[in-house]
Amino acid sequence: MNNICIQPGTLQFLKELKNHNDRDWFLRNRPRYEEAKRNYESFVQAVIDKICTFDPILKGLEAANCTYRINRDIRFSNDKTLYKTHMGAFIVRGGKRNGDRYTGYYVHVEPGNGSMIAGGAYMPPMPWLTAIREKIDEQGDKLLEILRNKDFIKTFGELEGEKLKSAPKGYARDNPRIDLLKMKSYLVTRMITDKEVVSEECFDIIINACRIMKPLNDFLNDY
Repeated sequence: MNNICIQPGTLQFLKELKNHNDRDWFLRNRPRYEEAKRNYESFVQAVIDKICTFDPILKGLEAANCTYRINRDIRFSNDKTLYKTHMGAFIVRGGKRNGDRYTGYYVHVEPGNGSMIAGGAYMPPMPWLTAIREKIDEQGDKLLEILRNKDFIKTFGELEGEKLKSAPKGYARDNPRIDLLKMKSYLVTRMITDKEVVSEECFDIIINACRIMKPLNDFLNDY
């Protein structure tokens, strides 16, 4: 059992922020935010350190390079709320800036049973997506073996992601892997309830999901 936990106060702060998403409230409650941030980053660092035992390419990665700012970028958004009401970290080689180059593990904490551990490739740029499709065309059986693993199905269900309406350029509509080739993202998600988030089991839930996710990440990264 791991003693690094998401504290109830972290979830409570985010819950209240959702109802008071303005600068004055945030400044008055900044000490609570700093405490929640420290708690979350400590948890993420513990997750990173454990993942490194089975995904050593992440060795030396620090939580500060994986976590996202709570301030929203509202410059080009119709939604002008100032702050995110969740905390997120993308654990990927080189840190979150490499999220468009490699798969990783995404740890998301959001009250209202919106927390999750997720991973895979989200909207990979065309060169990467092209390489993934080529690999699926050539080694589709290997990917299907990963997706049909009983632990994978129990944890994640099935692969998620937006799909093209027709076959991608260069592939026949009757290609035996056409459903996988149509995908524009290759994602998996395991939702985590509020009760689980603040429990001692949360760490193990996340680590177990990451172990099961790793073969998919390896398949998508090998291009």
